[in-house]
Amino acid sequence: MFFKRPRHRVFDYTPRFYKPEEDKDVKRKRKLGFRRQSKIQRKKRSPFIWIILVIIVIYIYLKLMGMV
Repeated sequence: MFFKRPRHRVFDYTPRFYKPEEDKDVKRKRKLGFRRQSKIQRKKRSPFIWIILVIIVIYIYLKLMGMV
């Protein structure tokens, strides 16, 4: 609690003899078109929902304060 916590070390290793163009798995993944689903789902979310929620919360707050 009073001490500074050490951070995780970044692992950065580039293999010397690895050739991605010769790797069969990488070729298969590119051919089939695999992608990470988490990045695609984050882009689809709209800020419109958050705007509506903020407006509703402000309306409820003003209603309870007796201003509306």
